[in-house]
Amino acid sequence: MASYSIGDVERLVGAKVHVIRYWEKEIPLIQPRKDGFGRRTYSSRDVRILLRLKHLLHVRRFTLEGAREQLLREMSGQDQNIRAEIEALRSSLMDLFFLIRKSAESLEEPAVMQKTRTSDD
Repeated sequence: MASYSIGDVERLVGAKVHVIRYWEKEIPLIQPRKDGFGRRTYSSRDVRILLRLKHLLHVRRFTLEGAREQLLREMSGQDQNIRAEIEALRSSLMDLFFLIRKSAESLEEPAVMQKTRTSDD
């Protein structure tokens, strides 16, 4: 199961850390775990809920209370099997996204070091 730091979630969701923490307090469905040092670790489910919350607030123009109620309705809907399949697919896609991003970063790193060496010569 994938887990994401609050910095990862900030980049994925496009919301500042203090906003994510506020949403956490207001939306009981968002339940990050905390490690021994108190750092938040978010599950794929938490990230999906945060993305949906942002959509409800910014695109659909819900109030926070209305968005909370909508999320609760959606999570307790009758079509849970379809939702579970979609959630599993989203989770796999997010894992793939981070794997690709890590690979791209590791490919860029040697190129940057090579440029630094040639410029020092």
